[in-house]
Amino acid sequence: MSITMGTTLASLVTNKRRVSALKSLGIVTVGDALTYYPFRVTEPVPLRAIREAAPGQQMAFAAVIRDMRVVPMNARRGYRLEATVDDADFARSRRVPGSTARLTFFSYRKSYVDWVSMRLRAGTPVVVSGMPSEYMGQLQFTHPEILTVAPGSAGAGAGLEGYARGAASGNGAFAGSTDPYASVQSAYPPAAAASSGAALKYDADTVQEALTRVCRPRPVYHASSRISSEHIHETILGLLWMMGVRTSSTPDGQLAGAGSAGIVAPTTDTIAVQNGEENSGTTAESGAEALSQSIPDVLPESVRKAKNLMHRAEAFLAIHDPASTTRFKEAIETLRYEEAFVSQTSLLKSRQHAHKSSAHPCPLNEALETARASVGEAVAEPSTQPEASERGSATDLPDLPNLPNLRDRFIASLPFTLTAGQSQVVDDIASDLERDWPMQRLLQGEVGSGKTVVALAAMLQAVGAGYQAVLVAPTQVLAEQHYETISKMVSGLTLAQPGAKETDAAADVEGAMGASGASTVSSSKVTAEIPVTLLTGGMKLAARRKALAAAASGEPGIIVATHAAFSKTFQAPHLALVVIDEQHRFGVEQRESLNAKTDDGTTPHLLVMTATPIPRTAAMTWFGDLDISWLTELPGGRKPIRTVVVNEADAATMGRMFAHIRARVDAGERAYIVCPRIDADDEENEGGSGVSAAAGSALGRAAASGSSARTAAGGRATRAAADAIGIDDPYETFDENGETVARPPLHAVAEIADRLQKLPQFQGIRFATLTGRDKDDVKTQVMADFAGGETPILVSTTVIEVGVDVKQASCIVIFDADRYGLSQLHQLRGRVGRGGTNSWAFLISRAEPGSPAEQRLEVIHHSLDGAEIAQADLEFRGAGDVLGDAQSGGKSSLKLLRVVKDADMIADARTRAEQLLAADPELADEVQLAGAVLDFTRGNETFLTSS
Repeated sequence: MSITMGTTLASLVTNKRRVSALKSLGIVTVGDALTYYPFRVTEPVPLRAIREAAPGQQMAFAAVIRDMRVVPMNARRGYRLEATVDDADFARSRRVPGSTARLTFFSYRKSYVDWVSMRLRAGTPVVVSGMPSEYMGQLQFTHPEILTVAPGSAGAGAGLEGYARGAASGNGAFAGSTDPYASVQSAYPPAAAASSGAALKYDADTVQEALTRVCRPRPVYHASSRISSEHIHETILGLLWMMGVRTSSTPDGQLAGAGSAGIVAPTTDTIAVQNGEENSGTTAESGAEALSQSIPDVLPESVRKAKNLMHRAEAFLAIHDPASTTRFKEAIETLRYEEAFVSQTSLLKSRQHAHKSSAHPCPLNEALETARASVGEAVAEPSTQPEASERGSATDLPDLPNLPNLRDRFIASLPFTLTAGQSQVVDDIASDLERDWPMQRLLQGEVGSGKTVVALAAMLQAVGAGYQAVLVAPTQVLAEQHYETISKMVSGLTLAQPGAKETDAAADVEGAMGASGASTVSSSKVTAEIPVTLLTGGMKLAARRKALAAAASGEPGIIVATHAAFSKTFQAPHLALVVIDEQHRFGVEQRESLNAKTDDGTTPHLLVMTATPIPRTAAMTWFGDLDISWLTELPGGRKPIRTVVVNEADAATMGRMFAHIRARVDAGERAYIVCPRIDADDEENEGGSGVSAAAGSALGRAAASGSSARTAAGGRATRAAADAIGIDDPYETFDENGETVARPPLHAVAEIADRLQKLPQFQGIRFATLTGRDKDDVKTQVMADFAGGETPILVSTTVIEVGVDVKQASCIVIFDADRYGLSQLHQLRGRVGRGGTNSWAFLISRAEPGSPAEQRLEVIHHSLDGAEIAQADLEFRGAGDVLGDAQSGGKSSLKLLRVVKDADMIADARTRAEQLLAADPELADEVQLAGAVLDFTRGNETFLTSS
């Protein structure tokens, strides 16, 4: 059977429960398994004689079985197997007296006890690795790792002195091949010993080989209650064996201390060993050489050699079967650079593709040029026009441009002056829109920095040129707010009617000139109000059909839509500009679906906006295919938000906080209470999912956006679970074995609303609740009642994170704040203080003193700088979750690359990728790299869009 990175585990692993447990971690294929990297490696196990043992400290030694007995445990059922070992020869090599110790095993299975008994027969040389303890005055190892050694020339003492002396000086000097199934052999009998009377198969030929195996570093993986790190490691090593790996290589290609130590074949209880594979791959070739036949390198050979990196297969082997901690780190660096190179190549290819596409150019004076052309054609028609000498020619109209264009008229009509930053960005976008290839620009700015005004100026430039513009918002609430705001801002503005006949336009121009030669164009036929259309999924059928018809007409105008813009029923034949608000709420497939909305094959210009602060280095990495603009100036009049961290167990402070909120409500202000879950019955993914109801994606790395969601561990979540949990990243914590640590249940909207209404501080105050499960018309009514003051306290999930603008809101309380990402907390905090009043944000925490969660909250407690907060968020939890791939609907392609710490590596990779693409734009000579780029941009699109 030919095994590739795409081979499913279900076809290789016989243990279906393990297949299911691995799937819950997002491990479905061989490629998923090999790229499920350990988060650390253990230090090498030190060699110690029994007399040198220290209880509670890991050690390894060689010994000989002196006696063994099996004791039935009548009271507890099952059996206890005890074996006494003597390390006289090994201790002599370490110049200490020999001693004895007891090895103890417990099991309910008689077959297991019989198998262990067969292995630990008196006189058998063994190598033991474990943690000693003391029981009834004797040193004991409970369920240690044991390797049996073939007797004879490689007996317990053969060759030990030289090996022990070489290893005693340093614990990291063991570079042989670990026996990947040593732990398995403590639980399952190998096939060779399965039947009674079968010849015993020894684990190692020499003591040196066995010591090398048990002393090597071991990788530790993020695990779960369903599968341990050891079993993950066991499965991955089994897959490597199936792919032909029989030995592990060191930097010089030689095995230290143990000659050609081989990887023992997995048992059929774990891996489906194919016929004929037991004896395959037994040549002297290294493990990496065998693996390279199934795993070709992705990096170009010239780049790999210039950077002195490992082959991809060699790196996988060094990570999952490390000869040393140094070798492990070198392998991690290799694959980290590979991620940087593939990602930067993908971004550069994306830019190349965009520049080759065609788009509608939108000059600022498009309408004027149309009028010029109409006049010119009218002059050239002698049968209907006077002589040119009597009325002049088109080139005699130098004053016609005096009328300002639509965009400039809009800017002039604003009741305020644009900031310098806004003006610069508006001009940059204008230059982009005038090109005949599509603009791709990211606009980043804090909440309230004026992104909407900049976007509207761009849309009016497209509309003034006779085309359509679409603004896509992630929620109906935000879409309705945009619709109302834009409708008010463009009221009174008119545009040239592209649908007017050329002869009419020419006649209007001619009539406007008259005998006096005036150069004003009559607006009676060539101007019209700017249509603004709202399209949401919650609209009634008649209104929805009307909106769809308006878009399908192709008439120039602005369309404000939610995810309805991605539906097949939405058609905009003259679409020239797409604006995506809060871009990380949308998947790439949704975003690119709008490219198919034009009938003429052009690609719309694209402007994506985000209020989620992204550090410059991260933005350059994630959005390298986009031109990036920043709005850093905030409008005047906004007062700093006072942020207070409150320990939930501090009842006195909690009471004072509620009294303060009541006082602000009595003063006519409003308060938000934010909870992660909808109701207390939502147990799915509790405490461990990476679901974001605010993102509204169907997953939850996503909830209401409609894209599929992914949990932090890589598993899938249902839409119900996504709506139920509103934390964008619950910051799973892991113990030293990589297993998740249980935490208190998250607070729920229904629970908190009920509790607060019973408090004396809120007697007589009406509460409202708002969640992602509410229907759109209910959400609209709830927000209207909240803004109007009928229900001055709103208990909600993070559905209010984006787009809610209630100027009277002065207080926000966020429960379980220690479980949120800093950027999300910053976004939620931005919901208050928008009316210029004093405002407060209360972060309710159950974090332990001195814990990382408490440290995170201190960052947002002391800072209002979004960029500084995002930088800290990156350092605390990695770039992927900050930028939204936890709400993306797909697994992130980046698992090792760190956009902050690896900035220099990314820059180097980008430079080399540019050189490669300059010489080979289509990557015709780099087939594997081309495939990786294709997978990256098509299969794992999250990197390119952070969504």
